[in-house]
Amino acid sequence: MHEQQELYEHIIFENFGPKSKLKDASLIAAGSHNQGIRLETQEGSFFLKINFDHERDILKKEAAGLALLRNSTFLQVPNVVGFGRVGDYNYLLMEFIQKRRQNSNYWENLGIGLAHLHLTQQSQFGLEEDNFIASLNQRNLPTDKWLDFFVEYRLEPLIGKAYFDRLVPLDFLKRFQEIYPKLNGIFPEENPALLHGDLWSGNVICNEDGQPALIDPAVYFGHREMDLAFSRLFGGFDQEFYEAYESAFPLAPGFESRMGIYNLYPLLVHLNLFGSAYLPGIERILKRFE
Repeated sequence: MHEQQELYEHIIFENFGPKSKLKDASLIAAGSHNQGIRLETQEGSFFLKINFDHERDILKKEAAGLALLRNSTFLQVPNVVGFGRVGDYNYLLMEFIQKRRQNSNYWENLGIGLAHLHLTQQSQFGLEEDNFIASLNQRNLPTDKWLDFFVEYRLEPLIGKAYFDRLVPLDFLKRFQEIYPKLNGIFPEENPALLHGDLWSGNVICNEDGQPALIDPAVYFGHREMDLAFSRLFGGFDQEFYEAYESAFPLAPGFESRMGIYNLYPLLVHLNLFGSAYLPGIERILKRFE
């Protein structure tokens, strides 16, 4: 406990100088990879994320993603105070978002806000730099065609990692790779849109005004249907969210039939992070192509 106290005090000193003092610290989130701590200081309340990841720039990349989101949507995104490494810890210090109950227009504003984010577009899929989704490397080499990017930098690295780590056998790897040519012509042609990249209910919180705030992104410019599909994977959002998004930025017909294909990526992420419980979901999607 004393070691943790010294860590927090060092981070406060590093970001605010010697005159600032730590008043209190409380653990509010403990996942498989990160810890989240609320720090009370003379400057106010802050959210501290720390981990032991060997990737020393993992939270630096998250800070960059937060900044990109914050400049591209009216939805709240936490302001970054600082990031770095202290001893064995990577840290990211942000403003603390006080949670409240949702207002009546919460889901509508989230849908419109995501559509607004997706209107931030560029000429190529990818990003200027690689980053991470959770603790996994996420390649973002700029690419002209969505299918090429999706296969080469989303599906193939993670199914390859799953095989290397013995999560799937060789015959499963081959079956998975056999679907790649069958994806031609499935995705509607659209401009690369800025994505949150890890859009599930745990990464959208309700702020003190009762409105949605976005956290924990894995940003890149991709097909905007990726975010919509990901949002449906683990229970989904309120129907009002999807209706508001559709009214602001309509999807091409047939999204429901494409949704599972997009979700091969987050399912592979979870397979590599948490194990074989996610294989049946991948298997069901593969069977569509047999």
